[in-house]
Amino acid sequence: MVSLGGIARKLFGSANDRRVRGYKPRIDAINAIEEKTKALSDEQLAAQTAEFKKLLADGKTLDDILIPAFAVVREASRRVLGMRPFDVQLTGGMILHDGAIAEMKTGEGKTLVATLPVYLNALAGKGVHVVTVNDYLAQRDANTMGRLYGFLGLTTGVIVHGLDDDQRRTAYACDITYATNNELGFDYLRDNMKYERSQMVQRGHNYAIVDEVDSILVDEARTPLIISGPLDDRSELYNTIDAFIPQLSAEDYEIDEKQRSANFSEQGTEKLENLLRQAGLLKGESLYDVENVAIVHHINNALKAHKLFTRDKDYIVRNDEIVIIDEFTGRMMPGRRYSEGQHQALEAKEKVQIQPENQTLSSITFQNYFRMYEKLAGMTGTAATEAEEFGNIYKLEVVEVPTNLPIQRIDEDDEVYRTFEEKFKAIIEEIRTAHERGQPVLVGTTSIEKSELLANLLRQSGFDKFQVLNARYHEQEAYIVSQAGVPGAVTIATNMAGRGTDIQLGGNIDMRLERELEGIEDEAERVAKEAAIRQEIKQLKEQALAAGGLYVIATERHESRRIDNQLRGRSGRQGDPGRSKFYLSLQDDLMRIFGSDRMDGMLQKLGLKEGEAIVHPWINKALERAQKKVEARNFDIRKNLLKYDDVTNDQRKVIFEQRLEMMDSEDISEVVEEMRNEVIEVLVAKHIPERAYAEQWNAAGLREDAGRLLNLDLPIEDWVKEEGIGETDIRERITAAAGKAATDRRERFGQEIMNYVERSVLLQTLDHLWREHIVNLDHLRSVIGFRGYAQRDPLQEYKAEAFELFQALLANLREAVTAQMMRVELVQNPEPPEPPPVFEGHHVDPITGEDQFTGLDGENFIAAPQDRRPEDPSTWGKVGRNEACPCGSGKKYKHCHGAFEQV
Repeated sequence: MVSLGGIARKLFGSANDRRVRGYKPRIDAINAIEEKTKALSDEQLAAQTAEFKKLLADGKTLDDILIPAFAVVREASRRVLGMRPFDVQLTGGMILHDGAIAEMKTGEGKTLVATLPVYLNALAGKGVHVVTVNDYLAQRDANTMGRLYGFLGLTTGVIVHGLDDDQRRTAYACDITYATNNELGFDYLRDNMKYERSQMVQRGHNYAIVDEVDSILVDEARTPLIISGPLDDRSELYNTIDAFIPQLSAEDYEIDEKQRSANFSEQGTEKLENLLRQAGLLKGESLYDVENVAIVHHINNALKAHKLFTRDKDYIVRNDEIVIIDEFTGRMMPGRRYSEGQHQALEAKEKVQIQPENQTLSSITFQNYFRMYEKLAGMTGTAATEAEEFGNIYKLEVVEVPTNLPIQRIDEDDEVYRTFEEKFKAIIEEIRTAHERGQPVLVGTTSIEKSELLANLLRQSGFDKFQVLNARYHEQEAYIVSQAGVPGAVTIATNMAGRGTDIQLGGNIDMRLERELEGIEDEAERVAKEAAIRQEIKQLKEQALAAGGLYVIATERHESRRIDNQLRGRSGRQGDPGRSKFYLSLQDDLMRIFGSDRMDGMLQKLGLKEGEAIVHPWINKALERAQKKVEARNFDIRKNLLKYDDVTNDQRKVIFEQRLEMMDSEDISEVVEEMRNEVIEVLVAKHIPERAYAEQWNAAGLREDAGRLLNLDLPIEDWVKEEGIGETDIRERITAAAGKAATDRRERFGQEIMNYVERSVLLQTLDHLWREHIVNLDHLRSVIGFRGYAQRDPLQEYKAEAFELFQALLANLREAVTAQMMRVELVQNPEPPEPPPVFEGHHVDPITGEDQFTGLDGENFIAAPQDRRPEDPSTWGKVGRNEACPCGSGKKYKHCHGAFEQV
């Protein structure tokens, strides 16, 4: 029986179909002026940019000039890049301009699609950011598409790792800026640690197009960006604790792979207490006494390092370093570190050099970063499965764009085997058969470990004509991927998300020309060689087509259907034939952790023999249900993370806005005075309570606090003895005395110097307290879940306590700034203070146990005390504010060679 909804869809099409049809009139209008646009000379075509900018200045909107602007980009693209956008690509461009997500299959030319809305929105002059998943793609797309924008008179910049602030500022000032999500996020955080507006590099968040939007806004959204600074070196402690873990037996701990958690049993706790006691690390009687909280944290990290983190899957060891592997793309993430001591625990496990731990200085989630943009859009081949999340969190609608040519790929039902061995045996046989008929094969694995296992099994079976693409060989990845469509080619790859290079049947002609024509100077020889390569690729493509196109073989299902679809989508591009099949076993992680425990027994009872596979659409449905469960769980994790981060984000916005106001104000003496008066008001209220008798007043305490916070020695005990004196009179006298001291100091040092000092003190104190506040919020978040046992909502409790902590931060700020400004004396140091060295680190979310990541930036120069020469400040490295000053004065650093000296 057909539902009314089904009948309506047949008659009128789905909501998606209707939305796509809505763009047709504008596409027809663009096509109608194509010949007229073609007739323009290069100079006339480029001059259209100035014409469009004039129209916008005269009050026209971007939508008003969309049709001629898209027509100009299409024609410029044909002339500069040799590519004319298809009608479906124009549709994709309009979807992006409308601030939605365009789901376009692999090979449909998303990079070219982006040029249409990028050009149109860049005309407004506020900057457009194109966000990619890695530096290689940012650089490649900026170089390629920059030619098109340059032809039309627009500037293009690119942000990659390793640029200095001046280079970044120049790139952000361009009309169009290509960058990775990490670089954008870290630049935002670093900007909000600067002490002058002129040092900041970003110029606002106008419009962003996110490439591989599902990878960046969904997969990586569990991973807050964290900028952190170094703490003390505790490598010996990590090594000592790491040695305990191999002494434990399986009964001493419990591992939950589904939740990625590891806990000690009662027996294990007793054993650890004995080991810690022998090592002299246990304080008190029990491991869970409050003074052992840091030790508990370390041993939990060590247990996770040994039992939950797998070498060559979660990380690899390279050049005496632990390098994290991105679980979604299989790429190495050099410089990125887990925080909370987890990375150090892995370094101890693998016996490599242990780097110092870091403390969070500033952090933000990708959700809250990208929601700052006035208009946000995205493109990917696989977004429909996450449409609900995009709608809920980013207010982004997903629109599926039809392919330019119908898809001819055949997606076969999964084959399920009982064991790994049987599955891999079948895969090797299938690879051999496909290779013999000349069909190119792409084999997808979920980890480096699995890809190397398959490679070894292939070699053992006498087959050695294949390429392995994983994090170990990422330098050659673009070329290996580009040639995966050559007849008979066999390419083994870890997750194919965000690789950014097309697999074209017969091979990628551009890649081959670039590589094989390099170094040939003679023009005639170059022309002949190019013609030969083009002819060869044409023949190879015909062979690959005849063999059935690219055959995608997957060795197991991923937790996310999107990752599976990304792999499948590599085959059947632009109407080419293709084929895909998934090979599974009951020992696969997804089947083992989320599947039914009874399935193995049931299959044996049904008579499934060794080497046989079960193939049925019902299996596909069951697996899809398991994947949906995992996706729903991951969505809940991200939603939960965001709820908590929203609390921090509201406070972050207030702090960052305050910083900007302070940096922009030439004179903040009124702010400092207001703070001082509030401190005095709180002091007086504390020691002279409302409606209290005079004999109940704490005059001695008030005098002591006035000395501590205001650097004033006032005869308050004498004042209170005066006849008829009240609380208001005392407050006014203290305020007047403090105001006079501040005015004298301002006259002594001069207005300009005091403005600089006040701004420096205020910004440095705010930053210091904000860092401490972030740490307090992290600690609060790690324990707030226990409130649930008392039938209280942890989130509401967190909001209430976070608000109290924030109020305390503001009170501490007022006190600290007042105390410093009432004592400040100047020493010669004209340079503004530099921000602290920053790192990026993986963060383990305390609520979910999920690994969160970030990355490394800047030098961590901490000099050993014996290496510091008092007469040469360049040898001091980073000196803690409360350390003894290396100059040998005997004073604390903050009182000596800082920006000011407190007397």
